[in-house]
Amino acid sequence: MQRLLFVAVLVLSTLIGCQRLGTSSPATPEGVTWIKTVSPPPGSAQVPYQQFTLDNGLTVLLHQDHSDPLVSVDMRYHVGSAREEPGKSGFAHFFEHMMFEGSEHVDDHGKRIKEVGGYNNGSTNRDTTQYYQTVPANELERVLWLESDRMGFLLDAVSQRKFEVQRDTVKNERAFRIDNVPYGRVNETINQALYPEGHPYSWPVIGYVDDLDRVDVGDLKQFFSRWYGPNNATLTIGGDLDVQQTLAWVKKYFGDIPEGPTIPAADPQPVTLEADRFVTLEDKVSQPVLVMSFPTSTPETDTSTRLSVLANVLGQGRDSVLYQSLVQTGKLLSAGASHQCGELACTFEIYGVGSQGQSLADVRALLRQSMATFAAQGISEDDISQIKAMVEADNIFALQSVDGKVEQLASDYTLHGDASLLTQRLARLDAVTPSKVMDSYQAWVSEQPAVNLSVVPEGRQDLVAHPANFVYQRPDYRHISNPNNEDTLGLRKTPERFDRSQIPPPNGSVTVTVPNIYRADLDNGIHLAGTVSRETPTVTLQLRLPAGVLMEPNDKRGVANLTASMITEGGAGMSAAELTQALDKLGSQISVNPDSYHTTLTVTSLKKHLIETLQLVNKVISAPTFAEQDFERIKKQTLESMASRADDAGWLADQAISQLLYQDETFRAPRGGVAEDIATMTLADVQRFYRQHYVLKGSQLVVVGDLSREHAINLANRITPWQPIPEGHAQVARPVPRDDENAQIWLVDKPQAPQTSIRMVRHGMPYDATGSMFKTRLANFNLGGNFNARINQNLRQDKGYTYGAHSGVYGGRQTGTIEVSADVRADASAEAIKELWKEMAHAHENGFTEQELAYLRQSSGQQDALSYETPWEKAGLIAHIEAFDLDDNYREAQKVLLHSLTRQQLNAQAARWFDPNDYQIIVVGDAERLEDELRQLGLPVNRLTLEYR
Repeated sequence: MQRLLFVAVLVLSTLIGCQRLGTSSPATPEGVTWIKTVSPPPGSAQVPYQQFTLDNGLTVLLHQDHSDPLVSVDMRYHVGSAREEPGKSGFAHFFEHMMFEGSEHVDDHGKRIKEVGGYNNGSTNRDTTQYYQTVPANELERVLWLESDRMGFLLDAVSQRKFEVQRDTVKNERAFRIDNVPYGRVNETINQALYPEGHPYSWPVIGYVDDLDRVDVGDLKQFFSRWYGPNNATLTIGGDLDVQQTLAWVKKYFGDIPEGPTIPAADPQPVTLEADRFVTLEDKVSQPVLVMSFPTSTPETDTSTRLSVLANVLGQGRDSVLYQSLVQTGKLLSAGASHQCGELACTFEIYGVGSQGQSLADVRALLRQSMATFAAQGISEDDISQIKAMVEADNIFALQSVDGKVEQLASDYTLHGDASLLTQRLARLDAVTPSKVMDSYQAWVSEQPAVNLSVVPEGRQDLVAHPANFVYQRPDYRHISNPNNEDTLGLRKTPERFDRSQIPPPNGSVTVTVPNIYRADLDNGIHLAGTVSRETPTVTLQLRLPAGVLMEPNDKRGVANLTASMITEGGAGMSAAELTQALDKLGSQISVNPDSYHTTLTVTSLKKHLIETLQLVNKVISAPTFAEQDFERIKKQTLESMASRADDAGWLADQAISQLLYQDETFRAPRGGVAEDIATMTLADVQRFYRQHYVLKGSQLVVVGDLSREHAINLANRITPWQPIPEGHAQVARPVPRDDENAQIWLVDKPQAPQTSIRMVRHGMPYDATGSMFKTRLANFNLGGNFNARINQNLRQDKGYTYGAHSGVYGGRQTGTIEVSADVRADASAEAIKELWKEMAHAHENGFTEQELAYLRQSSGQQDALSYETPWEKAGLIAHIEAFDLDDNYREAQKVLLHSLTRQQLNAQAARWFDPNDYQIIVVGDAERLEDELRQLGLPVNRLTLEYR
């Protein structure tokens, strides 16, 4: 089963009621009030924290974690799209963009985070807007300065030009995420049918384009004044912090910001349906999809807990009812269920994905039949115990990241007014019984009315589940007056009691502990590399077998992926469902994924269940079932997914790159394989690939977790070879490059595409850690390697052509590429190419400035403080070192090179590699609309037919 998204849950029978609340008030600055200290018992997954409130109403949550030299800061405002006015949809998200455009004392928020090695972003949902950043611990004061400036001093820095550019950016984002994406409008269409007009969840978070076009700067200022006061915000800080110093900084930077208007509580607004609603959405897709959405209860209740358990048993994971009855049997490509809650309402969704041409009336009948079978059979105590085991493991793993802990605290407090909801959630989950789950099923799902959305390919209304009886007609909001006109808010002014224009200096320095790597070459053929990490009682293992895509025969492209998929179908007498159940009861997970040179088997486990988990892994890897019916089902699913990938503009662009850069069949082939090869593939081909490549000789095992070196070696030695090493071991394929002498435009047709995907690409260099490839990657940093780089500032921030533009220098063992990419408004396609060409030519001819070199050095200087926090990050570092045979201290060597690198050396790389005349330009979009304007650029324009779709 998939992991159930309960938060902060550990051993259910022992933790309920054990949480301790601190009763003694710590010393606080004047104007800061201590509210409580939450100190969970040892072993609990509840995050410990202290809660404070400023006189202006700002809530502050602090969590100390000294394991890594970093801090995570989350500023969350209790306003999302649900607080918008009808006819002004998308404003909360639009405003999130404006918060990154600078404030009175800050020119560029993101740049000031990036230059100290941190990262930041924001997100908006229906109920909240969050701004988050993680930085080295010594830069915490800088983050508080930045966040306070945009809370207290934003509006005077807002200009009409910034407003217009970000309006264009949001519209580009909508096209990128929704309008130009297969199935991108599903949620929007469901919500239009499920919620009555005017309900806060009836419009999309990103908004409607005509609403975005209608708002003005005055609307923005009113939105800020109403919702962005400190009394409607929660500031959560976690990591390597000193509580007293942090409170002093919080008081200094936020204490003078005036309180905003009183915010009314957001009362729940669940909805009901009188009868089934049938809705049709025609889209540029290959497979038809049916989604049934049932309105249910409110969040954080006994009912919502039971419905989450129901969704898990009914439709999450390989042992779920829908998977076993419909997917495992080959009747549907995919099927599942989920229970989703916002602050105001919840929904229960069941979906089914049909094959090309399959009637959704059939799909609905199959789903209903499985539901009826489930209603007759019910669920068991064993099902619930399995879920509780998953919850325990999930929340122990969640403690590995400070970001994750801060997110949990911030979300719970903002939405529910309590950051320590563990006890209540535990009690609700512990009280779940099979009969109560089935009661909830009958009350909310079984024969209850739902929105039934049929998503069908354009022109295939014959595939719908039922003719539409609901068609959304949006009211004309153009002439509706602002209901708050009579309540216009005055702008709040924050007094300046110190010089806020000064960037706070770092608070000392940070000491980064690089993982200490141990190694051993074992008699069973495994090369072991690992490190000890004792922050949580968990273990992460990655077994890398010499079974990569580049080892496939030329007429069996895709066999590595098929083999990996077959491994998890069970082994040693266990079915896939039995394997899933056994792993879930341990709280463990395994996955099998091929890349160019290896197939990696990844295992995550609680330390206490590691031996049992490895026994299960050994069964499937050493004696896979390889059943014919499983192979035929996976083969069919693979071919169907290949049909749908041609609907994605990004995939088309990536495939065009492979076709233009290589002549050989292996490197030209799409990732995942070639449909023609897979169509003729047999189970014997999979078994042959397994016998030849799934061997321990030449394998690598990465171990990170609560294990000593000796313990890890002992475990690795227990892995015995399950088959002999084959003779005539297959060779790795070698690339045969294809080169065009001059720059040309290659046009891939995607009819009626609202956006154009542009790629400029050339051959680059294989990977190196401190050579030309690394130096060129450094040179790229200011061209397109970060948000503030030249091409993104030009195309997004200045022109408003795109949601994002970037470039990258990529290197593997044998090959490398340099790629520039942007998805732009269709009407700006030619102009965007002109601007990209101009930026490339300028970098090629003139290089970069001393200021840009300084920014590169600043941004990279402390980033290692954020690089080794989680076991997954440590495992990635070790795997990278092993893959390229690097020194353990190669990151130090990179730092030395960076700080000794001169501007002349950097610009020499730009002159060598960034000449736009050396690049091929790929354009994926509506060819009929684009071809004439592209020819006006003065470059040859070729229609490119992709060999593989």
